[in-house]
Amino acid sequence: MDPLDRIDEIIAIVEAARSVPMSRNCMVDRGELIGALDALRADLPAELRRASALLDERDKILDAGKREADRIISEGEAEHARLVSVNEITVSAEHEASRIVAEARSEAQRLREEVDDYVDTALANFEQFLTRALASIERGRDKMHALREIGTFSAEEAERPLPF
Repeated sequence: MDPLDRIDEIIAIVEAARSVPMSRNCMVDRGELIGALDALRADLPAELRRASALLDERDKILDAGKREADRIISEGEAEHARLVSVNEITVSAEHEASRIVAEARSEAQRLREEVDDYVDTALANFEQFLTRALASIERGRDKMHALREIGTFSAEEAERPLPF
């Protein structure tokens, strides 16, 4: 179950709890609430591990891109050295080697940008998840505070169901 659904479940438990007469408190089934909180605790580390895995994946992709760029640059430099050694085509060899190096650097830069875009999107999605979770928690706390502010009840009010 999604952590946000778990938070909504906890809020529903508190909202459905019976009020204690002449108090701002309510009676909540301890086992049910603890079970819901334990489930939430179990879900959150999974989300955090997923974000960490995304960052690790980004690092691996960046490393692979750097190795590939280094390989391409090395091949370009080797090709450059080979072509320079031949006197008849020295000028064309220098141009070709420069083109290969520039192409390798351009490809490496493109790979870096793609990886950064991918990781930025993943982190933005995670940020939205956390923002929704915080908003849900804030709503729950606001409702809880509102229940506290209701105040005391007369005997006839205690028999009537609450409007929420």
